[in-house]
Amino acid sequence: MPELLQRQVNNRLLRRFPEDAFELLAPFLEPVDLPVKRSLVLPRKPIEHVCFIESGLASMVAESADGKSVEIRHIGREGIAGYPVVLGVDRTPNKTFMQVSGHGLQVATEDFLQILENADVRQLLLRYVHTCELQLSHSALAAAQYQMHQRLARWLLMCHDRIDGNELTLTHEFLALMLGVRRAGVTEELHILEGIHAIKSTRGKVRILNRNTLIEIAGGCYGVPEQEYERLIEAPGRPVVHPAGLNGNRLGDRV
Repeated sequence: MPELLQRQVNNRLLRRFPEDAFELLAPFLEPVDLPVKRSLVLPRKPIEHVCFIESGLASMVAESADGKSVEIRHIGREGIAGYPVVLGVDRTPNKTFMQVSGHGLQVATEDFLQILENADVRQLLLRYVHTCELQLSHSALAAAQYQMHQRLARWLLMCHDRIDGNELTLTHEFLALMLGVRRAGVTEELHILEGIHAIKSTRGKVRILNRNTLIEIAGGCYGVPEQEYERLIEAPGRPVVHPAGLNGNRLGDRV
């Protein structure tokens, strides 16, 4: 396998690793294909690998004892699957699997944990976990205080942040899982967003036509976790403009 260079990786956390820490981790990073439905974390099973996602989109899903489920967050090139190990947790009741195919860099948990001995890496990853918790809290806020069309706009923006291009491979079933609603309700809301030319929805795909319109529709339920990621991960110590004021730029885009 050729030497893995830090400037070649797409994962935004890996790109923020201190250079010496990345060089220590690089020999343990294994390129992996991530097809749709591939499991990255199994519920209540030891987390044997951590995966830095380079492309594609993973879903973290919570399930109740009687089989009900909802997506609680998703992970793209801004993060890692299996991040509970950063907190000293070896397993979780939640599951994580791929919803949009891509590829990643996988490392055995035992090798990954050694890198946490580096104080700068540990701080970076704990800050990332903080943004994960913030995303989860704002999903709860959106579910309790915002209408479905606003929540749908938020999730589309979050997917758009994590995928190259403007075309999202998202089925209506997946969107229903993300929002915790019936498929028919998602279809109706997609038609409304199409009517105002914010998106174009076809079978299994959603194309973003006007990101600014989606930001306007989402209102206050989109932006705070994204701002925190930029503040702590992407540009620590630098002032960050709230995403709603970025003229439609995505998470991580430069203005």
